[in-house]
Order: sequence, then C-alpha cells, then structure tokens
Amino acid sequence: MGNVQMCKCGGVVTASAAERGGVVYEYFPESPSVNDDIPGKPKIYLQQALESLHAPVGAVMLASSAVDAMLKLKGYADGSLYTRIEKAVKDHLITSEMGTWAHDVRLDANDQRHSDDSASLPTSEDAQRVIDFAIALAEFMFVLPKRVQRGIAHT
Repeated sequence: MGNVQMCKCGGVVTASAAERGGVVYEYFPESPSVNDDIPGKPKIYLQQALESLHAPVGAVMLASSAVDAMLKLKGYADGSLYTRIEKAVKDHLITSEMGTWAHDVRLDANDQRHSDDSASLPTSEDAQRVIDFAIALAEFMFVLPKRVQRGIAHT
C-alpha cells in the first residue's frame, strides 16, 4: 500500500490511488449517514447528531429534536414533547416501550437544554444511545413503511 493521506472528512485515502488519479471507493472510517427515506427536518437533525458525536451535549439535543420533528410530521404537533409522546403511545403509533425510551431521550435533552446543575454531562456513549433510539424510531416510522410500499409495488 502506498502512502496514506487524511481526507477532509477525517478518513484516509491511499496516496498511490490519489497520485494516479484513481477513484476512491471507500473511506475509513466510514462516514455515518442517515437513510434517504427519512424526510425533512428529522433527517437533518439525525445527520447533524451523527456528525456531532464528538460533542455529546449537542448530539443529544439534536437527536431529541429529531424525535420531536418525527412526531410532528406524523401529526402530533400540539402541546409539549411529553404530551406528543404520550398521545403517540395512546394512539398506538409507537409502543409503550418506545414511549418510555422517547421520554428518556426527552429528559436527557432537557437536562442539557436547561443546564440542570444536578445532571451530569452526557458521554459519547450516552449520545450514541440517544442517536440509536432516534434512528430506530425513524426506521420504524418512515424507512420500513417506504420499504414495504416499494416491495408491494414490485409484486
């Protein structure tokens, strides 16, 4: 393998490929991305949360904003995020377990948004957990239904 260079994205490219004008097929580490079936603001918030793992406080708040935006896109716009989560559970849009996790995400973000002195700062692992939930929720609410629609259209 030739020399290794860092690219602007934080990944590496072999110098031999770059020197020869070759095509770069992969970057290491792979840049995380959000599924294109996730619409509008939820997608933007999730992508920015993924890109902010190095800043866990921001990543937690962005992931919580993604959850909020998803519920709003599904018609749950009234009241507080607490109220929207509860209504989504009551209407069976999400399971009660998903609602419990959504409340955990909401509370984690509230601790940071309100600079709660009694709350500890989130770690990268905390931020990853919150992002994992937001991505799972997006998969459940947007990605899976689109995949099903595409599957039905091809039968």
